[in-house]
Amino acid sequence: MSCCAIPCADTNRFFSRLAALHRWRFRLFGFEKTQKQLIEGICAAGLDNATLLEIGCGVGQLHQHLLQQGASTAVGVDISPRMLDEARRLAQQAGLSDCTRYFPGDFVELADVLDEADIAILDKVVCCYPEPERLIEATLDCTRRVIALTYPRDRRMTRIGVSVIASFMKLLGSDFRPYVHDPADIRRWITRRGFVLQGEPALTASWQTEIYCCPDR
Repeated sequence: MSCCAIPCADTNRFFSRLAALHRWRFRLFGFEKTQKQLIEGICAAGLDNATLLEIGCGVGQLHQHLLQQGASTAVGVDISPRMLDEARRLAQQAGLSDCTRYFPGDFVELADVLDEADIAILDKVVCCYPEPERLIEATLDCTRRVIALTYPRDRRMTRIGVSVIASFMKLLGSDFRPYVHDPADIRRWITRRGFVLQGEPALTASWQTEIYCCPDR
């Protein structure tokens, strides 16, 4: 494995090709159901004047929406510079350039140089990491109050779908792979650091969304 926790070059190429698609999909359909679940959970946990860290932020629509709902500043990290170019353009159009900053690269490798945020967001990011514990630990090191995440449900249908995608990427000669990680492991890694799951996970057919708060902060 390279210095990155994920195969950076192939992952960058994969997500860079999706930058324009993400923009147009959002323009046509708005937020996905899982993103609406994240927004609802984050707002319930307390958004006013909060600082945000979105890992795997893509073109930035999620944290930019939360800024418009009352958060104060946002940092976005993504493996794809093309995604971040789009995020900066959208932030400028929305008048949010002064309260957003963007960093290209693997978050696990960048975490030490980033400031702590009140709220960390991982929307469909855990499934991109072969070593999810490293990702979760690095996120918690940068999070004061709330961690909000969506990741694949561990069920047969999801594993079959992920296996098909992985096989397709292998045929293309790409090292990028998606993963289905054990939700019990993810919950254990987060709660042992003092964070508490808020309510039951919100579910779709393939995804689960969880909001954790640290009551001592």
